[in-house]
Order: sequence, then structure tokens, then C-alpha cells
Amino acid sequence: MAKGCSSTTCDKTSCEGCSHKEPKSLQETMNVYSSIKHVIGVVSGKGGVGKSFVTGSLANRMAAKGYKVGIMDADITGPSIPKMYGVTGAAQADDNGIYPMETKNGIKIMSINLLLPTEDTPVIWRGPILANMVKQFWTDVVWGDLDYLFVDMPPGTGDVPLTVFQSLPIEGVVVVTSPQDLVKMIVKKAFNMAEMMKVPVLGIVENYSFVKCPDCGKEIPVFGKSKVDAAAKELGLAVGGKLPIDPSLTELSDAGAFAKARNPYLEAAVCALRVLDVKHETQE
Repeated sequence: MAKGCSSTTCDKTSCEGCSHKEPKSLQETMNVYSSIKHVIGVVSGKGGVGKSFVTGSLANRMAAKGYKVGIMDADITGPSIPKMYGVTGAAQADDNGIYPMETKNGIKIMSINLLLPTEDTPVIWRGPILANMVKQFWTDVVWGDLDYLFVDMPPGTGDVPLTVFQSLPIEGVVVVTSPQDLVKMIVKKAFNMAEMMKVPVLGIVENYSFVKCPDCGKEIPVFGKSKVDAAAKELGLAVGGKLPIDPSLTELSDAGAFAKARNPYLEAAVCALRVLDVKHETQE
């Protein structure tokens, strides 16, 4: 702190780095034609754990319960949400902003794939440009009235997840993982980032947890014994669900018919999301 600096004598020159200096908010302003109650991030410490699958499954469950739901596909270099739902074509725009497209079950989605010439056009951008694109999905997209906006983030703790945490009013995150030896370390990375950003973790969802024998119904842990309970207990978190490898759901995703998918293994995560809405209504 500069010599003689206090809460009453600080000025711009003398107070650089001073503890009295108020941190500047980096949160972006939502599009004026949008009204969103809850913004939920879906994160993972590494790729290949089925994060988009979990995002879509949660969105479907909440939409089926009558909530107005949207998905922001923030995985700019690896977007998959439009393909899962069979949504094609270009998003439309006017002076008010860019309009999301709707799935067959009424979920509004926005993805870079809805702005590119073709779905297989690669996005070869550096970090700051990727981050700015995600900001525009918040500031320029006309989401309308939504109860829940799920943000499907890219894996890891890089530029885009950091931008989402800083620029959007994330109310909570769901961490997606898989049953591997590295699970504890990977979950801790995602947990620690959320904690540093002062965003609560609503729960951990383990994907690829088991496969159910079609003949006897026995649950077979093909990727090893589940470790999510131990990881959740150590971090003081709830387990939002243990998802099996279900070929029928995979087929729906591959066919662009994920709007029909009903995933019954996410009940705990759905309950945690509904609690947020109850709290919101109580505060109003």
C-alpha cells in the first residue's frame, strides 16, 4: 500500500494494488430481450466423459417437468449439441440480436455450429476470440424467458471456462466425471476452479458408471469400480447420478433424436436444480 494510503485518501495513482481498491466486476450484461432465472454450468476436468450428453439429459428432464429451458453450447471448438438434437440450418438475427433455434421438445439452443457455413467447418481461433464468442452468446442472443440455461462448457480450466465463470451469473455447476483412477484428481481440479470463482458445486455426475446385462440385469462396471462416492465424500459434495452405458440413448444422440431421450439416473441432480427454483420463488 502506498505511504499514507487509507480508505479516504486513496486515489487512482496511489492505490494500485491497494486492499481498499474495489474489484471490478467482469460480468457481462444479458441481452435486454432475455430473462433467465438460473444459469447452470456443466463442467469436467477432462474431455471424453460425456459432458454434452449429461447437459442434454438434464435439459430434457427439466423441460419434461414443464420448465422453460435453454442450452448454450460454449464448447466452441467441439460443439455437439445441435447434432445431438438434429437441429440444422443457420440461426436468424435482427436488430434485437441472434435468435436461438429450438429442439423438438422445446429447448432453445445456441451453438457456433448454427453460425458456421457447415457443421464440419473447423473453428481455428485463439483463446481470446473463443472467449469473446461465448460472451456474445450471452449479450447478443435473444433467449427470451427461461427458467434454466445450461452452459455446456469445454473441458478443463482454460480461457473459455474462466470466461464463463467471470462473465455469466453462474448459480451453480454440475461436475461430470467417469469411473477411472484419475477421477479424484480430475474432479478436484473442476471443484477447485469453481471454488476459486466462488460458484457452488451442485453435485458430481458419474458417466459410464456401468453397463446393465440385457439378460439378467446385473450391473457390470466395465471401466472399474465406481470411485465417485469417495471423491464426493472427501469434497463434501452430493452425487447427482451414476449413468450407465445405454446403447439406446447413444443411438438417439447419433440419430439427432436426443429430444426423445429420458435419462432416469439423474434424479438427485434434478432435485438439486429444482431446489434452486424453490429458493428463487421464496426470495421473490
